[in-house]
Amino acid sequence: MPPDPTAFTGAPPLCSAVSRHADPAAAVAELGEALRHPALGFVLFFCSADYPLDGLSRALETTFDRVPVVGCTTAGEISPLGYERGCIVAIGLSREAFAVSSAPVMDLDRFDLLGAQRLVDGLLEECRDVVPDGAGCFALTLLDGLSSREEQVLATLEAALGSIPDFGGSAGDDNRLARTHVYAEGRFHSRAAVVVMVATLLPFEVFTTHHLQPLDHKLVVTRADSATRRVLELNALPAAEEYARLVGVPVAALDAEAFALNPLAVRIADAHYVRSVQRVNSDGSLSFYCAVETGIVLTAMRPAPMLEQLEAVLAGLAQRLGEPALVIGCDCFLRRLELEARGELASASRLLSRSRVIGFNTYGEQHHGMHLNQTFTGVAIGSASRP
Repeated sequence: MPPDPTAFTGAPPLCSAVSRHADPAAAVAELGEALRHPALGFVLFFCSADYPLDGLSRALETTFDRVPVVGCTTAGEISPLGYERGCIVAIGLSREAFAVSSAPVMDLDRFDLLGAQRLVDGLLEECRDVVPDGAGCFALTLLDGLSSREEQVLATLEAALGSIPDFGGSAGDDNRLARTHVYAEGRFHSRAAVVVMVATLLPFEVFTTHHLQPLDHKLVVTRADSATRRVLELNALPAAEEYARLVGVPVAALDAEAFALNPLAVRIADAHYVRSVQRVNSDGSLSFYCAVETGIVLTAMRPAPMLEQLEAVLAGLAQRLGEPALVIGCDCFLRRLELEARGELASASRLLSRSRVIGFNTYGEQHHGMHLNQTFTGVAIGSASRP
C-alpha cells in the first residue's frame, strides 16, 4: 500500500532550514537539528560557494548518515526569509509522503539516450513502491552551471523522461564564473549533473515564468563559436560594440547589471526564450549562458514589473493546488541583480517568504528539456493528498 501523506509520525511531509554559520560543521549541525526526524527520507540543499566544500561534504555525511543528500553551489540562496547570500538552505522530504531516488551523471560529454533511459528506468524502479508506473512523479536536475553541456544533457534526458515533468537549475559560484559544483554520493563534483526523481501522492505543479516582453529591435548572430557559446559578431559588427549600441551604454559599462536589464531572446514558435549575456571578452566578443549559433536572430527584450507578475503566478499555483507546503524555486541570478538595481529585493524577499519558496539563484534554469535564462522555474507542492 502506498503511504498516506496525511498520517505522519509527528513530522510534516516537507520541512526547511537555513544556517548562516560560516563553519561547515556548525552549519550542517544546525540544519540537522532542524530537519532530523524518524521519517526523514531525503535532503536537498543549496549552498554558497564560499563554504570549504571538502569540510561541508564531511559534515553532511556525518550529520545525515544514511539519509541521501543532494545539492549544489549557488549564486545566492532563497531561505525561509527570502533572498540571502553566504548561507546554506535545505529541504527535508519525509519518506511517508515521498519516494525519492537520485543518480549522478559524471560524464556529461558522453551522456547519450541509452544511458539516459537506463538512468530514468532505474530511478523510477526505486519509486514505484509509492506511486506505480511513474504517475505522480517529477524530476529535478542540477547541473554544473559552467559546463556548457546543459542543452545536450537536458534534451537527452527529456527524451527518456517522456511525460514526466522536469525542472531544475544550473549551479553557481556567487557570480565569480570560475567553478561550480553539484553534490551527490557524498562529495561535490564539477562538470557533472545529478537527477532526482520524486514520487508523491501530494498534488504538485512544475512551472516556469518570466517577466520579459519583446521589443522591435533585432540582432542577427553573424559569427559565433557555438562550442564556447561566444558570439563574435552581431549584425556583421563586433558583438560587444553592437550590443552596447543597442542598449545605449559604452562597451566599458557592460556588466552583469546591464545584461540583466537588457536581455536578448530567441523566438521559437510563439514563445521567446532568453539567451542571457554572461560577459564581455577581451576580443570584443560576448559569452552567453545558453547555446548560441551563427544565423539565429536575437530579439531585444524589455523587463515588465517583476514582482507583480511573480505574485500572480504564485497566487495561481495556490489557487490550483491549495496553500502550498513548499515551492522549490530555481531563480536566475540576473533576476536578482535586476531586483537589486531597482531597489526591490526586500519586497521580493517578503513575497517569496510568504509563498513558502525555498531555493537558489542559478546560472540557468531547466524546464521540460529546455535550458533557460532569466526565469523563475520550479515545483509547487500542495499540502493535501490527491483524492
